Amino acid sequence: MSSGRGPMESALSESALSESAPTVSSLTETCLSSRLIYDEGFLRVRKDVVRLPDGSSGTREVVEHPGAAAVVALTDAGDVVVVQQFRYALGQIFTEIPAGKLELNEPPLHCAQRELREETGWIAREWAWLARVHPAIGFSNEKIEIFLARGLTQGTSMPDAEEFLEADAWPLQRLIDAICEGAITDPKTIVGVLTVDRMQRGEWPWPEFDIASG
Repeated sequence: MSSGRGPMESALSESALSESAPTVSSLTETCLSSRLIYDEGFLRVRKDVVRLPDGSSGTREVVEHPGAAAVVALTDAGDVVVVQQFRYALGQIFTEIPAGKLELNEPPLHCAQRELREETGWIAREWAWLARVHPAIGFSNEKIEIFLARGLTQGTSMPDAEEFLEADAWPLQRLIDAICEGAITDPKTIVGVLTVDRMQRGEWPWPEFDIASG
């Protein structure tokens, strides 16, 4: 997998960022003490006491997440593979690109390939890194690596025992319309779809694809 910058990373130059960004020392918070308050399943929650930029102290609750991977999978017709599933925390059905959390020591690309196959049955021949999302920066260290896949072959889905979802393929414009109308609010899906839309319109370059091993 190419390690070069993706379109979102190269959109702003380092010089442009440095001109407007505050100095690190003026905003950095330093951990003074940390206490683990929850450790079960795949999430850990800790409560930290931190030194604030003005010298005073404060508390921060942090949800530690193992990380995740997602994939914008394009069919030969140019449609995007999506899944619909009920998200219990918000009590509603969401339309999303396939995604899932990383297993222990699992590379993000491998996770994206596994989730695409398990959730939808599709297997992709070509893969490229697309974007990175931090979906909950106020309280969690979760990071989602988004990949782009093409050269799809349909197989059989194998969702987890407690996972109930429906897979489909939507035209790109239908997804864009749903985002603009507020019907799709999932951040990884929004970033992935709008990034591909920019590339389709020639505003951003396409990444270099690698052939999937195995």
